[in-house]
Amino acid sequence: MAGVIDTSDFRKGMKIEIDGEPFEIVEFQHVKPGKGSAFVRTSIRSLLTGRVLQPTLKSGEKVGKPDIEEKDMQFLYEQGGDFYFMDTRNYEQTFISAEVLGEAKNFLKENINAAIMFYNGKAIGVTLPNSVDLKVAKCDPGVRGDTVSGALKPATLETGYSVNVPLFINEGDILKIDTRDGKYLTRVATAG
Repeated sequence: MAGVIDTSDFRKGMKIEIDGEPFEIVEFQHVKPGKGSAFVRTSIRSLLTGRVLQPTLKSGEKVGKPDIEEKDMQFLYEQGGDFYFMDTRNYEQTFISAEVLGEAKNFLKENINAAIMFYNGKAIGVTLPNSVDLKVAKCDPGVRGDTVSGALKPATLETGYSVNVPLFINEGDILKIDTRDGKYLTRVATAG
C-alpha cells in the first residue's frame, strides 16, 4: 500500500485498495442523513477479478492507495497462450496470459502500443487504443450494388476475431475496429 485516501477525495475512476485488493471506483455518492453521521455509498470494481462490490464507508474513513503503475508497452508476439510486450522506454520484456488480457487479445497485432497496468510488479490489465486497423482474413465476397441498408455479414480478421461487417467488405480490406465493444467502425483501405 503506497498511502491512504480519504473518502472525501473519491473520484470516479480512482484506484483504491481495500483488504489488500486493488479496486477502481465505478460510482460513489456522499450521503448525509438527517440523523446520524454521514457516509459514502460506493460501487467498486476489482482490478484483479472484475467483480463489482458496493460497500458503504463512513465519511472521513481512509482506504489504501494501491501500488499501481501504468507503462506504455509494445506488443511483440504471442506464444503458447502468453502475449509478450516490450517496455518502450527500457526495452524490458514481459508476458501477459490470455486470461488477464481478456477481450483485448482479439485486437492485438504486432507492434501495437498499449498501456499495461501493473499491481505490485505483476501485470493485471491492458488498455488498448480506442480503435485499431485490422485486415480482413476471410469473408464472403462483396456483391456490387448490394447495398441493402443495415445488412451485415461475418468477417474473420487477421487476429482470428470475427466481426459483423457491411456487405461491401471484401477479403484484404483494412477495417477500423472499436476495441471497447469489438464493433466495425469504417473501412480504412480496400484490397488490391
